[in-house]
Amino acid sequence: MASNSTKSFLADAGYGEQELDANSALMELDKGLRSGKLGEQCEAVVRFPRLFQKYPFPILINSAFLKLADVFRVGNNFLRLCVLKVTQQSEKHLEKILNVDEFVKRIFSVIHSNDPVARAITLRMLGSLASIIPERKNAHHSIRQSLDSHDNVEVEAAVFAAANFSAQSKDFAVGICNKISEMIQGLATPVDLKLKLIPILQHMHHDAILASSARQLLQQLVTSYPSTKMVIVSLHTFTLLAASSLVDTPKQIQLLLQYLKNDPRKAVKRLAIQDLKLLASKTPHTWSRENIQALCECALQTPYDSLKLGMLSVLSTLSATIAIKHYFSIVPGNVGSSPRSSDLVKLAQECCYHNNRGIAAHGVRVLTNITVSCQEKDLLPLEQDAVFGLESLLVLCSQDDSPGAQATLKIALNCMVKLAKGRPHLSQSVVETLLTQLHSAQDAARILMCHCLAAIAMQLPVLGDGMLGDLMELYKVIGRSATDKQQELLVSLATVIFVASQKALSAEVKAVIKQQLESVSNGWTVYRIARQASRMGNHDMARELYQSLLTQVASEHFYFWLNSLKEFSHAEQCLTGLLEENYSSALSCIAESLKFYHKGIASLTAASTPLNPLSFQCEFVKLRIDLLQAFSQLICTCNSLKTSPPPAIATTIAMTLGNDLQRCGRISNQMKQSMEEFRSLASRYGDLYQASFDADSATLRNVELQQQSCLLISHAIEALILDPESASFQEYGSAGTAQADSEYERRMMSVYNHVLEEVESLNRKYTPVSYMHTACLCNAIIALLKVPLSFQRYFFQKLQSTSIKLALSPSPRNPAEPIAVQNNQQLALKVEGVVQHGSKPGLFRKIQSVCLNVSSTLQSKSGQDYKIPIDNMTNEMEQRVEPHNDYFSTQFLLNFAILGTHNITVESSVKDANGIVWKTGPRTTIFVKSLEDPYSQQIRLQQQQAQQPLQQQQQRNAYTRF
Repeated sequence: MASNSTKSFLADAGYGEQELDANSALMELDKGLRSGKLGEQCEAVVRFPRLFQKYPFPILINSAFLKLADVFRVGNNFLRLCVLKVTQQSEKHLEKILNVDEFVKRIFSVIHSNDPVARAITLRMLGSLASIIPERKNAHHSIRQSLDSHDNVEVEAAVFAAANFSAQSKDFAVGICNKISEMIQGLATPVDLKLKLIPILQHMHHDAILASSARQLLQQLVTSYPSTKMVIVSLHTFTLLAASSLVDTPKQIQLLLQYLKNDPRKAVKRLAIQDLKLLASKTPHTWSRENIQALCECALQTPYDSLKLGMLSVLSTLSATIAIKHYFSIVPGNVGSSPRSSDLVKLAQECCYHNNRGIAAHGVRVLTNITVSCQEKDLLPLEQDAVFGLESLLVLCSQDDSPGAQATLKIALNCMVKLAKGRPHLSQSVVETLLTQLHSAQDAARILMCHCLAAIAMQLPVLGDGMLGDLMELYKVIGRSATDKQQELLVSLATVIFVASQKALSAEVKAVIKQQLESVSNGWTVYRIARQASRMGNHDMARELYQSLLTQVASEHFYFWLNSLKEFSHAEQCLTGLLEENYSSALSCIAESLKFYHKGIASLTAASTPLNPLSFQCEFVKLRIDLLQAFSQLICTCNSLKTSPPPAIATTIAMTLGNDLQRCGRISNQMKQSMEEFRSLASRYGDLYQASFDADSATLRNVELQQQSCLLISHAIEALILDPESASFQEYGSAGTAQADSEYERRMMSVYNHVLEEVESLNRKYTPVSYMHTACLCNAIIALLKVPLSFQRYFFQKLQSTSIKLALSPSPRNPAEPIAVQNNQQLALKVEGVVQHGSKPGLFRKIQSVCLNVSSTLQSKSGQDYKIPIDNMTNEMEQRVEPHNDYFSTQFLLNFAILGTHNITVESSVKDANGIVWKTGPRTTIFVKSLEDPYSQQIRLQQQQAQQPLQQQQQRNAYTRF
């Protein structure tokens, strides 16, 4: 029974079916709860979180929690403990409980038990429910009472509940603060209980007065109880309170630095460092120059490597923030220190060559951040120190396979990329160091170094050619074994080679790669390399690799997928033969490319499955096909000026119609159609962009570039031919100033700028349409197509997965059945939704709010037409809701005054943290049948019956006259 429900849920059935399956799954668990065997009852209880995950709608969750509350009320302590664990695991579903009063009532009845363990479990249960019952006075009272209990288990549970309620309720926090204070300061309270009570004070941040009194108490505790444990707990609570209340953060930084400097105990120093790091990452702007100076002095003086490492990690966190600029800034009345002479730089230089890898890594990171952030003239020695430190760290870590060495190497390589980007003149030496070290490094280190080289070459393509020789030599000698590291290294090296050889790959490079792949690689490695080739625009290489894989897959869906990729690569390869000024060969190249694209889209459609519909890929390729067809059509239109010149009477027609363009003949109308087609394609690319919420930024940028290509050509047609007088170039002129992140984007931007310059130079010089104009348009198309298309990551791989599931109520049992509503009443439509995530939620962007759009259309009328106000004829509403714990709910009031069947459509879209709206869907439809209300129907029948005798009398009179 349960397996059937799973299948239908995965098959994405309608909500009515899901509800049925959820009910059957709940009945199955309910059977277990009512079993006489304790084991079966416990098994049923612990299976509830999985049920909530699968069916996360309130109707089921409310019923399930009420059943669990019954088990809690009548079961033994072990069952209660199981219910407590289930409640804590399902914290995000608690707010979906509809009958909160009834649920809490059943739980709360156990608080009056004579068993202290039962009371303790109840208190922990109440504490876990604090988010939905923050202001329940009976719960507050029970917690206060239990804090005075003589049973340790019950007191600990009360402390747990008090902490949770303090975080949620201001009233409880204000009321319990004095009680906690008395207990902590009371001599009768054991020390271990005091240590558990102190962390409750971190939640006393609801207002300034409460936070101030909690700080005073903690200050007294730190001075009155100097034992190590007490100081550690008090200081940490102090820090968390300061981080939450924000007011006293500078004071807290000073206090922690004081303990770090003066307290001789290593445990206290470690705690101070840990808390300073927390404050450095949360509130770096509150760190003053004196704070950083004090930390540097402590680090320079300490003889312990572990403490030095901790302090340097705080400084490296601060060096990547605004705090570093504060440190080196010149304050009025205070001479700003030169970066070369400061203690921070001295410390970093001293640590760069430390025998502890972690210390050296943090020292190098501090130096790199200073070099990149502070753009002073006299930083040459610092730059050299940073480069030498990075080189020594690279040599040290690249020979070691241990996880610690790899983590340190990652830090060093990140610094190298940052340094190359911030100080481009240093990039050459950084690249040479990496290439030299690649030959002797371990495989794990080589992989990371290849990623670093690829990142630098993407930013600074001028360095690519210099890398190629060394990389090819290395590619020939690696890969003697088929281990996972070797396979990963083959992929990483191939990626760097593709990035380094910015234009087409030479025959020698292709031969070396293929030879190496044939000898040691497996199919997955070949596929990954082919994928990278497609991303970098090396389509001839990609086609050969996809071709070699076709016979190595076990599923026909995979076969069709690989075949479609092969055809797309072949299609793009056809476009590499385009020549400037040769328009007939351009038409034949585009026609050849379209032939392979049509084959590929058929194969891609066959590769899609219900669970993996490949919607982005299909739409992207369809748009590419339509774009190529539009380019081909535009070239034909330009050629028609030669093949079909305007007739002799064209000037007369133009004067008669008052349209000067008509003197050009039929080409003017064709150009207008072509411009509209390119604008339509641009809007379709915009729709694809908006539908790709889960795409990475490089893929979205790629879609945006395709859209800009369409807009560029439509603008060129308008500026050259249709409306040269009103064409403006200012809005397009800034397109090339943005920093390009890839070679593809760089080349496209270069083409855009060149085309715009050509169009601007021709604009208004010659009267349209001349051969100069058509040649300019054709050359623009050829220039755009000569840049090899990049198939970005989202085409192959989905790293983030986000979907929304909607449930409408009322909903019919059968989706085809309409819901009956009387025409004088309004329908209250409740829309509930759940946001479902994949393995990496919020990797690229997160949902800030969900926008729900409800509209209704009349499908078919029934009965007579009545005069109804226009407002009552349609429903068009929109609401924005913010999901909480991935759940949202809202209601709409809909009017159906016209009798007949109405179609209600609910469509959802999402808004991310940057305010961008994404059309993610889904779109749900239900039918409503509007019926005449009984009272109106009765009056109408009475009127009809009253009219009938009158009509009969009129007929008799007519007969009599006749």
